[in-house]
Amino acid sequence: MSTADFVGPITTGATTNFITARAAARHMIRQGSGVILAINSGSAFGSPLMGATGPADALLDTFIRNLAVEIGPHGVRALGIWTSGVEDAVSPAKLTAVNPAPQVDEATFRGVLDHLSSVRALRRSPRVAQVAATAAFLASDHAAAITGTFVNVTSGTFPS
Repeated sequence: MSTADFVGPITTGATTNFITARAAARHMIRQGSGVILAINSGSAFGSPLMGATGPADALLDTFIRNLAVEIGPHGVRALGIWTSGVEDAVSPAKLTAVNPAPQVDEATFRGVLDHLSSVRALRRSPRVAQVAATAAFLASDHAAAITGTFVNVTSGTFPS
């Protein structure tokens, strides 16, 4: 892996999340409320063969915690969701669109999904609807006491 390939996703992730959060926070601070919700894969705790994904996720995790401290006194929350391997959001075709080599057939793909489910604490992978419901809850007043942290929707065993 080249240095540029390693640093690119980290720089892009930091830049885009900063610009978006800054713009949103300015409006939310003026109104005295709001929620900035980030999503990443939780790979900051170690994911082999993922390139810069782990460091980029670690950066976003730290950014959200620091942002929460800055904007919290203004009534604005910042938090995130760790999610990966969302079964109904990924397919062999989607993987091939990102990286045409190696080719993944349906049986291999199903094996990967089954393996992910087997290593999760609950022995199942999240579905899109579950991730969406979690996001809606976190953005709602029902979660008004939650800020500066990430919620693990992967049912994995990441430390918190």
